[in-house]
Amino acid sequence: MDALKAMVPRAVLLFLALTLGACAGTRPALPRRDPAALRYYVTYTREPQRGLGVEIVLLPSSPRDFLFRQPERVDTVWAVRKDGSSRALRLHGGELHVPSGTRFLRYFYPLESPSRGGERSFFSGVGEKDAWHVAGRAYLLRPRVVTPDLRVDFMVSRTDALLPWLPDDAGLYRLRGEDLVDSGFHGFGGRRCEANVGDAVLEVALLGRFMHLSDREVCDWLAQAAREVITVRRTFPHPRITVRVVPVPGAEEPALFGMVQWSSPPSISILVGQDTTAEALRRDWIAVHEMLHLTHPTLMPRVAWLTEGLATYYTEVARARSGRQTPRQAWQELTDGFARGQSAAGSRTMAEVVAREGDWRGVYWTGAFFALRLDLELRRVTHNRARLEDVLELLATQGPTSSLAGFGAAVDTVAGEPLFDALLSHQLSVPAFSDLGTLLDRLGVRIDPGGVKLQAAPDSGLREAVDGGRSSDDAG
Repeated sequence: MDALKAMVPRAVLLFLALTLGACAGTRPALPRRDPAALRYYVTYTREPQRGLGVEIVLLPSSPRDFLFRQPERVDTVWAVRKDGSSRALRLHGGELHVPSGTRFLRYFYPLESPSRGGERSFFSGVGEKDAWHVAGRAYLLRPRVVTPDLRVDFMVSRTDALLPWLPDDAGLYRLRGEDLVDSGFHGFGGRRCEANVGDAVLEVALLGRFMHLSDREVCDWLAQAAREVITVRRTFPHPRITVRVVPVPGAEEPALFGMVQWSSPPSISILVGQDTTAEALRRDWIAVHEMLHLTHPTLMPRVAWLTEGLATYYTEVARARSGRQTPRQAWQELTDGFARGQSAAGSRTMAEVVAREGDWRGVYWTGAFFALRLDLELRRVTHNRARLEDVLELLATQGPTSSLAGFGAAVDTVAGEPLFDALLSHQLSVPAFSDLGTLLDRLGVRIDPGGVKLQAAPDSGLREAVDGGRSSDDAG
């Protein structure tokens, strides 16, 4: 036992004491459980350390090879046989082979960590008291190979959880194996509010305290962002999504960082300055940017410049269409962003810029410039009868995933003629933003020392169609 104590943290020993053998009867029963499903029991614990105790109930047919996609805070998993005997298994690069005869896998995932803050904590665990945010991929041990027929029963106890999925009336999540692969963001504890946009609902977890904001003001901010999404799509792209809002102590900025993960349905999480105000939230762009990612399919393989470019372009357009900013402010934001992208790109071609994903200014704003070019060309060749949003509507009917080629085919269908490949080939081969000055001149967007001015020009009608939103005939 002394050797065991030396090897395993006290929190893990306590978790094992609670779960091995004697206390197994306290585990919540799974109602109407699927006898062929892999079963996960997740228990929130407070003492001596806040964390998640996880038990996986195996079947004879269950996989024998498991892994952590983000191995960081767990190095030991206990394999328990039916007779109650147990064995400590060490992870090797996040991977684990389960010995024959194992009935349960048990481990403890600490949410509290000495290394607080930073992007890693956004995934591995950030919070305070009994309100915590963590990515599913960080704490969930999953089969290394997930087959299409794998089913999972999942239950959380001793805390109020906000997961991407919708539980049944008894609190049981009936999942597919792929939900363990794309497990999204999870919230434990905190407070809840809802925002409704048409027939869609945003379930929100507030994971900490704000100094100057009410819960309603936070939910209203998210509802506003969701309403701006439907200036781009006819309806909100999903009937239900979950959003976790995490206050960051000592920060006055509105949203500091946000991300959408492609769980099913997608899940969004946003870091917000704890000392921010409702007025500052009205100037925020991150919430609508993340929600705008819901308007396009997941591109496989990943094409960051296009997906981020679409969201960046529409962030300014949607806020103008909703009235949250004026058209002049929208074009000021776009031209300022293009200037930052041009500074990052230098004399490199678009192909050279987008090949370096770490150069986020170049990637995002080169993509946004291409989205603007594409939107204008679609409007031009169809005499303003079609636009980039129609491409997104068409893609939505074709499924949740697509490819760059599939995106291009949808563009050509909406245009009624080949358009995408020629425009992309041209943009990739020339210095990024080399056409920007000519394009702005034709749109009537003039950059003066005092800021952007909008004026009559050959294509100012197209400009006004871009920032003016849908007509009443199209909004339904």
